[in-house]
Amino acid sequence: MCENNTEAAKKKVLSCIQPSGMLTLGNYLGALKNWVAMQEEFDCTYAVADLHAITVRQEPAKLRSQIYSTYALLLALGIDPEKHTVFIQSHVPEHSALSWLLSCNTQFGEMARMTQFKDKSAKHPENVNVGLFSYPVLMAADILLYKPDLVPVGHDQKQHLEIARDIAIRFNNKYGDVFTVPEPYIPKIGARVMSLQDPTKKMSKSDDNLNAWVAILDDRDTIIRKFKRAVTDSEAVVRMADEKPGISNLITIYSAVTGKTTQEVEKEFDGKGYGDFKLAVGEAVADTLNPIKERYDEIIKDKKALEQLYKEGANKAERVARKTYFKAMKKVGFVL
Repeated sequence: MCENNTEAAKKKVLSCIQPSGMLTLGNYLGALKNWVAMQEEFDCTYAVADLHAITVRQEPAKLRSQIYSTYALLLALGIDPEKHTVFIQSHVPEHSALSWLLSCNTQFGEMARMTQFKDKSAKHPENVNVGLFSYPVLMAADILLYKPDLVPVGHDQKQHLEIARDIAIRFNNKYGDVFTVPEPYIPKIGARVMSLQDPTKKMSKSDDNLNAWVAILDDRDTIIRKFKRAVTDSEAVVRMADEKPGISNLITIYSAVTGKTTQEVEKEFDGKGYGDFKLAVGEAVADTLNPIKERYDEIIKDKKALEQLYKEGANKAERVARKTYFKAMKKVGFVL
């Protein structure tokens, strides 16, 4: 964060993403594209939230690969580790340490009401672990350590930010001013990208049908092939309508990657068939994602340079996190 006579201090923003496999076109258009854009306006802290990934069983080698891959992808997207803080969560031990302190100031009933715990417990009944129950407290620690002014939130994350705010307010009221109570930041509306095979469902990398989702790192031919196979309808008219979820989804995607309005898209493809439209969407998406893949392929090859960047990121993050953590410990009464 910088402050001088010509530039006011930028507000702080924090976002984290789990290394839980291939990130999709939906992740990019819905959130990550905004992460890149926010760098101009805010002082940004971005983390690969690898500690959160182990609330479900992980194969160690695969998890390690995914952490590397997710960090490299953030850089490939255009996030600048020199101007902002980009790090791996587990490399800053204060996240886990503060989580314990906050756990002791969080009520059991608050955690029991978290909707994602219920959802994930239903999906993984064989592994309903304590971490799955209490991970919103770790998420609160992730946020509060860096004293962000704003936290970007989607619909499924509002409850987590609310509990982080509640914990911060309770702690401050009991022990004195320690944490900044962050405000939700609603970024410019990201595209809500639906499955290419079932457009009534959100695009998800966990979908068993590989044609249903596009990975950010898919090659050009794969992207175009998946769009050619996208589910549409029998009307053969390119227009946005509730009764046309498949075509509406493709219009949304095309608009997001080209910057064209819905009306401009409808006009462009007036009188043209679905085949032409699906090919155009696939090519436009490939044109958007392929430069990211090319940068990623270069970054991931140089493990030494990547390691230096994530270590520098962790050092930068820990300098901030340590101050907040020790202030909280001192307020509670620990001997430092």
